[in-house]
Amino acid sequence: MAGKKNKVELIEKLDKRITNREFKLLLQPDGLDRHSRVGQLQRAIHELCDDAGIVFSSPETMVGGLRNVFFVDTDDRAFHRNKLILRVRESRSNIWLDDWCEVTFKCRSENIDRAWAYNPVPHSDLAHRIRFKEEILKDGAIGSIRRIYSHNSVLDTVPAELLTKQKLRQLAAVYPGLAQVNLPLDKTAQMVGGRRNKVLEACVTLGHIAFSESVLAHCEIAIWFRAIGKPMVGELAFAYRVSKTNRRDIAAHQCADDFFRKLQAHFAAQLAIGTTKTAMVYGSHE
Repeated sequence: MAGKKNKVELIEKLDKRITNREFKLLLQPDGLDRHSRVGQLQRAIHELCDDAGIVFSSPETMVGGLRNVFFVDTDDRAFHRNKLILRVRESRSNIWLDDWCEVTFKCRSENIDRAWAYNPVPHSDLAHRIRFKEEILKDGAIGSIRRIYSHNSVLDTVPAELLTKQKLRQLAAVYPGLAQVNLPLDKTAQMVGGRRNKVLEACVTLGHIAFSESVLAHCEIAIWFRAIGKPMVGELAFAYRVSKTNRRDIAAHQCADDFFRKLQAHFAAQLAIGTTKTAMVYGSHE
């Protein structure tokens, strides 16, 4: 149970700029490469939902997929210093690496106005999606909540060969918002931590959580591996879109916050140190 220092924060309204809410908990990696262990997680979440009077629906089979994940920055981490994240996901079909990547560029900050002020919209002929996310994390003690905000652009079909070393000047041509930031444009962007920090990620859908008729969350576990072998960490997450039809459903949004606290309490002994997977790659607090 949270003490007085973790007084429950009640939601009065959601900022009109928010398009998505995502709740994330880092789990210790032991056993997460076993189907039985992930099945236990799924059943525990289902039972917690039942106890809370929340509808949980699980798929007939736990489906998932594999992809490589890495982050791009300069050698002196100019993006990281400026609250910017450039993440690349390389999908796999069976064992084969796809020729196309998903590239996400975002500004992430605890200050909602700073995150919003950065313009992530790319100048590209490729189709893209823009999201303004509220990310809800554990903040210290069990039952605590920390909110950070990220202004995202997602390019889904970037040719893999374009991800070789690029000068920031070249990236600025794709992401004009970089002109807002005082960056060394002659610097080269490269994989953070080198190739050893390219992670194999397995994502498994656990089910869907209905906080109301209009607030429906997708729940999954993302498991990170350095290579095929012992997992590094697991991220248990649920997320949903915020739209005109559910933005004012404050009871449901509050229910999601309360359920996140319940997850923290239930999995307290299994929680990993830290708040985000990105911070693990960078080796620093985010």
